[in-house]
Amino acid sequence: MSKRQSFVWLTPFLVLILLFFLVPLLYMFITSFQNSGDFTVQHYQTIVTNSYILQGFKNSITLSIVSAVIALIITLFGVYAMMNFSEPLREKILLLTNLTSNFSGIPLAFAFIVLLGNSGVFTLLFDKWNIGTLSSFSLYSWGGLLLIYIYFQLPLALMLLYPIYDGIQHQWKEAAALLGASTWQFWTKIGIPVMLPGIVGTFSVLFANAMGAYASAYALTSSNYNLVAIRIGSLIKGDIFAQPELASAIAVLLAVTMVTAMLLSEWSIAKTRRKL
Repeated sequence: MSKRQSFVWLTPFLVLILLFFLVPLLYMFITSFQNSGDFTVQHYQTIVTNSYILQGFKNSITLSIVSAVIALIITLFGVYAMMNFSEPLREKILLLTNLTSNFSGIPLAFAFIVLLGNSGVFTLLFDKWNIGTLSSFSLYSWGGLLLIYIYFQLPLALMLLYPIYDGIQHQWKEAAALLGASTWQFWTKIGIPVMLPGIVGTFSVLFANAMGAYASAYALTSSNYNLVAIRIGSLIKGDIFAQPELASAIAVLLAVTMVTAMLLSEWSIAKTRRKL
């Protein structure tokens, strides 16, 4: 295939990237420096001096880190157990995981409300059976948001970690066993160091996935819990009055936060690989 033919085939993809990624990104960046058509950095000054917006960044970063770490730990053990299953069963689990990964946003929030809300199925059952486990739990709090975030992070983490586990060749385990190494020694000396770059990369993807989440958090708490994504949506739609320029500035800083996390992840991965 000639270069001209390759360019023709790539044209629809390039147009898609231009219209749905580059143009909105450029528009958002330009808008963040505008106020009634004039150039200004006032919106960025507002962000760094507004404690409520800064609290939104703090809440989002904390929620993203905690949910990513918990989902990563659960999935590491889950995939390890899954590798002991037969190949057909693993394929079925991956298929189910792929399906559940699409169950997010507003439907996920409503599902949790039906199950664990103030009048949820489990809440009423636990109350009827005099089990006080859910008496102090509120789905509409930080703990409820964390539970939902962990839930939609798990399928993504599993699909990202499965190929990493699958890359650990069985011959390595046999060779280590023949040399007298225990299972613990194999994983601490060989398995985990080999997997570490992939684990760090998975964490960065989970962090970015949580930072950009909006629909589930909004459907669960509306504007009652301060998150960056919810703050951007409130400023665009105008709960009191619309401030799209300020929303664009917050979105730019949100993008910078996510890109910084990805760059730190790449630096950590490169450093880890140099040590191997």
